[in-house]
Amino acid sequence: MFRIMMKSKIHNATVTESNLKYSGSITIDSALLKKADILAGEKVHIVNLNNGSRIETYVLEGAADSGVICMNGAAARHAQVGDKVIIISYCMVDAKEAASLKEKIILVDEKNKPSAKQ
Repeated sequence: MFRIMMKSKIHNATVTESNLKYSGSITIDSALLKKADILAGEKVHIVNLNNGSRIETYVLEGAADSGVICMNGAAARHAQVGDKVIIISYCMVDAKEAASLKEKIILVDEKNKPSAKQ
């Protein structure tokens, strides 16, 4: 049996941009992606803490240390600049591996920099 498990999340990120004219996805600071073990093109869920929406899309890599969290295309309809979001990635593992999986949780400050209180 396989299970779909949370692999990593970026918690309490602030949306910095919204680009409705883009074909889709979310652009995330590449330094955050690396720290959270999320790849460009990877499927993620985005949970908006301000309005309760939950959407899924794929990741685009943004400039390192820029703090960018940009909702693109249709995703831009689900968050406004300043909204707080949780970005979650998942993995499929067998039942044995699921029991020992250790997820990465990256807490960020108001500028989307990793928080000291990890």
